[in-house]
Amino acid sequence: MNAEAVNPASPGPVPPAATGAVAPAPRRKARPRIDLRRLGRAALLGSATRSRLPDAISHVVEAHRAHHPDADIDPLRRAYVLAESSHRGQMRKSGEPYITHPLAVTLILAELGAETTTLTASLLHDTVEDTEVTLDQVGEQFGAEVRYLVDGVTKLEKVDYGAAAEPETFRKMLLATGNDVRVMSIKLADRLHNMRTLGVMRREKQERIAKVTRDVLIPLAERLGVQALKSELEDLVFAVMHPEEYEHTRELVNENAARADDPLAAVADEVRGVLREADIQAEVLIRPRHFVSVHRVSRKRGPLGGADFGRLLVLVQEDADCYAVLGELHTCLTPVVSEFKDFIAVPKFNLYQSLHTAVARAQDGQVVEVLIRTHQMHKVAEAGVVALGNPYAPPSEEQQGAGDGERADPTRPGWLSRLLDWQRGAPDPDTFWSTLREDLAQDREITVFRPDGGTLGLPEGATCVDAAYAQYGEDAHATMGARVNGRLATMSTVLRDGDTVQLLMGQDPASEPSREWLEHAHTPAARIAIQRRLAAHPEPAPEAEETARGSVGPDARSHTPRPATDAPAGRPDSADVLVDPPGAAVRLAGCCTPVPPDEITGFAVRGGVVTVHRAHCAVVARMKSAGRAEVGVRWGESTECRVTLLAESFGRPHLLADLTEAMALEGAEIVSATVEPPDRQRVRHTYTVLLPDAARLPALMRAMRDVAGVYDVSRAQPQPTGA
Repeated sequence: MNAEAVNPASPGPVPPAATGAVAPAPRRKARPRIDLRRLGRAALLGSATRSRLPDAISHVVEAHRAHHPDADIDPLRRAYVLAESSHRGQMRKSGEPYITHPLAVTLILAELGAETTTLTASLLHDTVEDTEVTLDQVGEQFGAEVRYLVDGVTKLEKVDYGAAAEPETFRKMLLATGNDVRVMSIKLADRLHNMRTLGVMRREKQERIAKVTRDVLIPLAERLGVQALKSELEDLVFAVMHPEEYEHTRELVNENAARADDPLAAVADEVRGVLREADIQAEVLIRPRHFVSVHRVSRKRGPLGGADFGRLLVLVQEDADCYAVLGELHTCLTPVVSEFKDFIAVPKFNLYQSLHTAVARAQDGQVVEVLIRTHQMHKVAEAGVVALGNPYAPPSEEQQGAGDGERADPTRPGWLSRLLDWQRGAPDPDTFWSTLREDLAQDREITVFRPDGGTLGLPEGATCVDAAYAQYGEDAHATMGARVNGRLATMSTVLRDGDTVQLLMGQDPASEPSREWLEHAHTPAARIAIQRRLAAHPEPAPEAEETARGSVGPDARSHTPRPATDAPAGRPDSADVLVDPPGAAVRLAGCCTPVPPDEITGFAVRGGVVTVHRAHCAVVARMKSAGRAEVGVRWGESTECRVTLLAESFGRPHLLADLTEAMALEGAEIVSATVEPPDRQRVRHTYTVLLPDAARLPALMRAMRDVAGVYDVSRAQPQPTGA
């Protein structure tokens, strides 16, 4: 059985701060705290009859009808009766009846607003695994949907989270989940209740379960938008993994709760007054930070003020009201402009929408963060995909009229859709696992815009390569270049939040990606697509053709000059580099083109080849952070060097002839060259050349700058990390 015992080592609830409203909506009476021990005894006594609603499930029904007043509760009654009779006699490690666990899991989902089918499956989620009930019986009594969900949760329960099984863990989870996120919702609620009741376990097992929760389930809860579950799971993991820091944070929260003066309450009253005068109907609440959030803020800011322990939440009815509230706050109070973020116009990848701003108190300068959203946005912000309904239900008129295919299925946010797509394309479990771990490690996502007004959600640090595969999938193999904010850019260009990216596509459907793109691919979708294509076509393409594929513009190849002389057949492109241990094939990285006497390092890539980078190349930092082992490399005695140069010029007749002649006179052997189409009378050239002596590089660059029309020549530089 998978539910664990009680006596939690979990943080208690943070005492709610004072709240208020300009025009408060009627609020339902708070329900008393549920005594699962009492409910368990009632379940064992079997006091309920089939004609009445069992007392033990009445709390679930009450929470469910708060969100769905017209819900048919008969399936819940029948599911409870089957679960109680099936689990009767089974006990949790704390000595409580086992039925208390599915009841608690179902109540968590009911509080979040889950629909009836999800709650029915939640009550039955352990019956097939732990009792004599079969899937066929579940299907006969409750229908195919409930059977599908129970089957999915049962498969998830059988996934081994041990370290040796990690590469297969997520693949099995996703295959079990299928396209229905309700399976994962039940699993998250199941893990939350087990984490709440972890205290009776041995310390080692507590830490093992907490670690898996931290590494696997919390990132999934974040990406599914279920912030209510994510926040509590983070606090529970924090209590287990860092007990001393957790206790210190608890003391800080308790000390702040005992303060006589509360700056958040004062600012909340001021905000209510501002909105009342503006005749804006809004509810203003104080939203305490959870423990992990307080801990992060304290590490970032040092000693905390009273305003650091929470944020103001302003709830309104319509989207337009959000901007009206923002305007009033920025007019009547002192705004902190750098803290403003608009997640309504550009929602996060997990469907989160809200306006974020901050205002400063006039008395002491303390900054108070403010969240502004509609009631519906708040529901989705808390419950994520759990609040978005049944994926099998007929679409609403709004959904039918939606033109954005990414949002056509509200229960599949963009991240999950992409995840389900590329997990099928992963060539092997290890690739799937490593790329997914990198994706889950991303704390922040950026939004870039397409020229047609659409948007792409990408992780921070993503490049044009990632944008190409996010937009075109495997058709991105034919990408020839990009424009970022209207300017020509290389495919390795790191994108920033708000950039506009235009991808320039070739016409050849059989185009192959550059092997160097793999070093600049930051997303699983891009890396897996490139790896699949390269694995299907293992023969390396000629280098000149590979460079041409990285050129920009549909007519770039017609402007590509032929090499001045052909490179000697079979000569390695890095004969002056020695590797430890000797014997491995060596290739100089095109992203930073190291030459003597640059400080260098190496990494083993596909086929045993060692790629050599300049030590300060951004790719080096990325590979180190991914745990890739460095290979010892050093320059040999040869003074010959290979280098990539970027030349920028104004367009004029015979420029290419003059430039290549100047390079030949300096003894440079042109291995490959690409000239991008003119942009505003400016032309960008990329040359990879061989020099017999690295000492001649400065003279070569001066000779190129002396050519009429050339206004800059530089070496290809590594992108700075985080740029």
